[in-house]
Amino acid sequence: MSKIPEESIGRRNRRRPSGTEVSHAVVDRTRAYRHLRNPFTPMKVFSDDQVASLHDAALGMLETQGMKVLSDDARRLYSAAGADVDDATQMVRMSRDLVTRSIASAPRDITMHSVDPERHVPLSEGCVAFAPTSGPPNIMDTARGRRPGTLEDFCNLMKLSQSFEVIHVLGGATEPQDIPVQNRHLEFTRAQLMLSDKIPLVFSRGHKQVADNFELIRLAHGISLDEFKKRPYTYTIINTNSPLQLDIPMADGIIDFATAGQVLIITPFTLAGAMAPVTIAGALTLAHAEALAGLTLAQIVRPGAPVVYGSFTSNVDMKSGSPAFGTPEYVKAAFGAGQMARFLGLPWRSSNATASNTPDAQSVYESQMSLWGALFGGANFILHAAGWLESGLTTSYEKFILDIEMLQMFAEMFQPVGATPADLAVEAVAEVGAGGHFFGCAHTMERYRSAFYAPLVSDWRNYGSWADDGAKTATQRATGIWQNTLARYVAPPRDVAIVEALDSYVARRISEGGAPPIT
Repeated sequence: MSKIPEESIGRRNRRRPSGTEVSHAVVDRTRAYRHLRNPFTPMKVFSDDQVASLHDAALGMLETQGMKVLSDDARRLYSAAGADVDDATQMVRMSRDLVTRSIASAPRDITMHSVDPERHVPLSEGCVAFAPTSGPPNIMDTARGRRPGTLEDFCNLMKLSQSFEVIHVLGGATEPQDIPVQNRHLEFTRAQLMLSDKIPLVFSRGHKQVADNFELIRLAHGISLDEFKKRPYTYTIINTNSPLQLDIPMADGIIDFATAGQVLIITPFTLAGAMAPVTIAGALTLAHAEALAGLTLAQIVRPGAPVVYGSFTSNVDMKSGSPAFGTPEYVKAAFGAGQMARFLGLPWRSSNATASNTPDAQSVYESQMSLWGALFGGANFILHAAGWLESGLTTSYEKFILDIEMLQMFAEMFQPVGATPADLAVEAVAEVGAGGHFFGCAHTMERYRSAFYAPLVSDWRNYGSWADDGAKTATQRATGIWQNTLARYVAPPRDVAIVEALDSYVARRISEGGAPPIT
């Protein structure tokens, strides 16, 4: 073991014990990140009475104003369940009783099933799952700049998602715009299933695309259609069109996923001051009403359909109208949304977001604020957890790695703190004595390899060592990390028959013309 410089110890006793050499092997702590539980009590911004008032106001909104539902099929389902439907205006008004009865049938605990049972993802009280950024049309890295996303970029992001245990569920990453839209969903889902053994995402872009994706996932699991419908293997995001509108692809997605028993994360996207009232309470009340409308439809289709209460409420820059993320208002809105989800007894989805256009200091502190709102608000599912930039228009390779560092640090915060007699270290204090140091005492030597979190990106060396090694910023270090991670990537094992079945299905559907998305 090299001697610690005296100047780094300071004016203390420099005693060091003699003894055998101790290995410096790095201990991998990340296995513990595979299944996370948040031990902290969620933060609140509303009293219990205020939460009840927001819920009551949202019910009144649905009962009197209603929700504009563009899907004929969805309106028929609402009508058959007892809602007041006006086809001429496409408005659907739901009684308090209908909404309350419907929400009561939603499951409180969900488990999403992976091809690897070790990768199953529970969504229940205290559990936390991270998914990468989903859906940006652009991709960015420091060498090539900002450009349209490609299938290669999408595949790279799936490989990165597979490589870090703190990512539990896959996401849309970036739109592979070099693939025709009628075939994109096929390549998108095959890539998820071939490059990772984590839970895949399916976009709701029409019945035919969803059916294709369900079939690919069924083939990957080697199960029958009936077995597929018995438990969740995938998820989708349903966004309302605020204020108070549900479009055709989203309504059809609710119907498709509820019918198949797959997870629906129903998420109004409300920006206070733009598509929602300027007050946090007003924006959350509107978002709650829209979420209730979607949750109700899912339970009308199939009582017991697995649903997650989604929230994505922030504010806008009142000077430009641009979305703002990672703001104090975003954090308070997240805390409030978590309270609304718990009021219903449902799992809750939040996000990691920033308005920054590049992976700089702004992108990190806004993301850190967003994660504080999500995780200390009690979120169970965090979408856009890694890679998000430019208010969701761009995914960044470097930002992905910077976010992984933050997610791993939160994962470490969730690990239990020991307080056994050995942890209290009374004997170690006696060994070192007054004015000594603990660098070489037996207690430290037994534990130092696994005592602390080892950073992925952070450089803790002194200035001279850092400067001699190129004076790289965190963003520059992140470049090397994502490139090295891709170079070391190894695909999970796949049965040859399943690979052939997936390839055959994709080839056949492409030859048949694929399936254009419904807009």
